[in-house]
Parts: sequence; structure tokens; C-alpha cells
Amino acid sequence: MHVTMIGTGYVGLVSGACFADFGHDVICVDKDHEKIRMLEAGEIPIFEPGLESLVAENVKAGRLSFSVDLSSSVPSADAVFIGVGTPSRRGDGFADLSYVYAAAEEIAQALEGHTVIVTKSTVPVGTGAEVEEIVRRVRPDADFAVVSNPEFLREGAAIEDFKRPDRVIVGVEDDRARDVMRELYRPLYLNETPIVFTNRATSELIKYSANAFLATKITFINEMADLCEKVGANVQEVARGIGLDGRIGGKFLHAGPGYGGSCFPKDTLALVRTAQQEGAPTKIVEAVVEVNARRKKQIAERIVSVCGGSIEGSTIAILGLTFKPNTDDMRDSPSLDIVPGLQERGAKIRAFDPAGMNEAVKLLDDVVFCEGPYQTLEGADAVVIVTEWDEFRALDLDRVKSLLSTPIMIDLRNIYRSSVMNERGIHYHSIGRPAGSGD
Repeated sequence: MHVTMIGTGYVGLVSGACFADFGHDVICVDKDHEKIRMLEAGEIPIFEPGLESLVAENVKAGRLSFSVDLSSSVPSADAVFIGVGTPSRRGDGFADLSYVYAAAEEIAQALEGHTVIVTKSTVPVGTGAEVEEIVRRVRPDADFAVVSNPEFLREGAAIEDFKRPDRVIVGVEDDRARDVMRELYRPLYLNETPIVFTNRATSELIKYSANAFLATKITFINEMADLCEKVGANVQEVARGIGLDGRIGGKFLHAGPGYGGSCFPKDTLALVRTAQQEGAPTKIVEAVVEVNARRKKQIAERIVSVCGGSIEGSTIAILGLTFKPNTDDMRDSPSLDIVPGLQERGAKIRAFDPAGMNEAVKLLDDVVFCEGPYQTLEGADAVVIVTEWDEFRALDLDRVKSLLSTPIMIDLRNIYRSSVMNERGIHYHSIGRPAGSGD
């Protein structure tokens, strides 16, 4: 089938490359001429393991191409996917749908023959209906259907998530559109992937509900970690104990500095605002948003406390800046609260991240960015592990101690054992685990 993907950001580029790998002919369209130039030159503008080779293979096979011209890319398409950004709107937290609606107008002007218009972007309930109204207003004669098909891609594992998903959700009101979507995902049918067909409103709400629930699990275990520290319990054992219950599950029960990234912060806030607008407030999700925001800001105070109550004039080494490993995404990363919080308290910051440095330079001021973890530690009064990159999991601890002016490690991801740190003479602080325990 012929697919046009509007937007070459994280969702659009990964989805377009994977659809091409399924055997479909895909054109990825973006107004950013520089981004399209890079893609045509084989350069990938985002960091995602495996994406560069996947794009190259499908470009070489002639199934994947790139364009800045939407009007020439839509007429031959069986399905046109809208994969543009929906950031939080400034001032009120609602999802900014201006890019979605602008894409809908442009698509409408270029339609020829029966076309399925698919919202792949994360959008609030009712967006599909609004897209349909826009297209109908611009082109009353057009033969089209609007479908909701939310993405569930984890940054760092997006290709695997697309090709071997837990499920595919399709919100559809039209039988012909249903057939088109079934054919697009035919390789997954053959793998017996659950494909849930529902109406558009339900599909749109499934996406927000899923992210809100996962964000709630993270926030819950973070609050349990705080309680563990008060009573001498171990949050990792608490998480394992409750996670073995099949009704709960062990995923997203890892205590840390709070969630960030491109999805959870904006989607939980958008769900809260939509629910308030509809007169059905989501008090649990409201609390999750509030608690998570507060936690990220309080981490700096935790670090100050471990360092003796003052970090004025101290140098703090930060390992990891992105919101999670295997991505260069800095959006709403805990580091964006932690680093300024430490600087406000008088600390100088040295930092390193394996993939996020280019983005971090744009977002963080007065930081000495280093070339590796050990260079970052040189002369620092403490080291803080913010992101659990694999290369931070097996540091040479003797070397760590020798490089630090004061052997203090604050591990916000619980990737080390305090008993091992004690043996090395490193003062170690983790999240929700008793000091000096074997962990």
C-alpha cells in the first residue's frame, strides 16, 4: 500500500520506516528542509537504536523516501498519517493541536480518491472528529475517513515496539477504512498481535489512559520509596513483592527522581485539563502530576543534605542528563530541575551524557560538559547518577574514589549496592533503601 507520513519526528520517522519495512511504499513529509536534507543524505536527526540501518535499508530498497512537498505526496496515498507534535500549550496545559489541524487542512487540499487520514499523534478525545470537520469544510467533495491509531513507542526500544507490539489500537467509524488499516498491519496479524478495533473517541482515550496509569505506577513507587527511607524498608524489595502479583506487575515500579520525557508529562497534564473541561475531574491523575513535579524539584535538596547541608562552592558531577537511557531526549528530564536547583544553591556542575549532550547544551547554562564519566568526576565533591545508562552500571569504583575530592555518590536510579560502596570507602546514598544494607 502507499503511505504518506506527515512529520519526521520521533513518531513519524520510526512509524514510516517500520511501515516501509513491512513492505509498504512510504513517503515521509516534513516542512523542515534541513531535516529532509539530512534524511536524504542518510543522517538521522534523532537518536534511536537501530533506526539508522532500518532507514538505510528501506531507502535502498526503494520503499522509503522523503519530501518537503505535502501536496504531491498525498494524492497517491491509501493512508495519510498525521505524526506531528502535540506539545503542552503554554499557559493552560492543554495539548497544542495547531500542527495537527494545519496538517489536516493541507491534506484536505491535496486529496484524490478514497483516502484514510490517520491521527498517529497523541491527541485528546474529540480530535478525530475535529479533523474530519476541517477536511469536510475544506473539501466537501472528498472521499475520506478519519481514523485514530495512537502510538505506544518507548524511546530506546521503538522499532521493537512497532514490530512486536503488545497491541495495536484502531479507532474507526468506516468499514473501508477498517479494511485499509487491517491491510497496513497485515504482518502483525500474521504474528497474532492483538489488534483492537474501537471507535475514535475510545481509541484516543486509551492512549491517554495508558500513559496516565504508567505515570501513576512510577509516582506511587516513588512515594513508597520515601516511606521506606523513614521506616527502614527497602523499596526494591517492596516493588518485587507487589510486582509478583499478576494484578499489579513489576514494570514501572522503579523508584527514582520522577518521570520525564516527551509523553508522560504532557499527556497526564492534557488528560487532567480535558477531564476538568468535561466536568469529570481525574483527581488521581491530578495528584500524580503535582507529586511528580514536586519530586523533581526536591531532588536538589536531597543532594544538598547528603553533602552535609551546604554545596556552596562545591563541584557536583552529573552522570546522565536525558530522561531515560538509549535516547537523546531531554524533554522534561529530571536533570532540567536538578541541575538548576544545585546551581541555585551555589554548586558548580560538571556533566556527561552518552547521547544527550547536544540537546543539553541548549537547555542548561553554566555547565562544564565532559567527554566521559571519569573526566566528569575529576575533582568533584560528589557524583549524582541521574540516568541509568549501561556505561554507568560498571564504573571502576576505585578509580571513582580516586577522582572525587570527596567520595560521595548519590545514585538516583539504585544501580549499585551500598555494601559494595562501603567496601570501597564511598559514602553512598540511594533511593528508598536503608543505608548500609546489602540491597
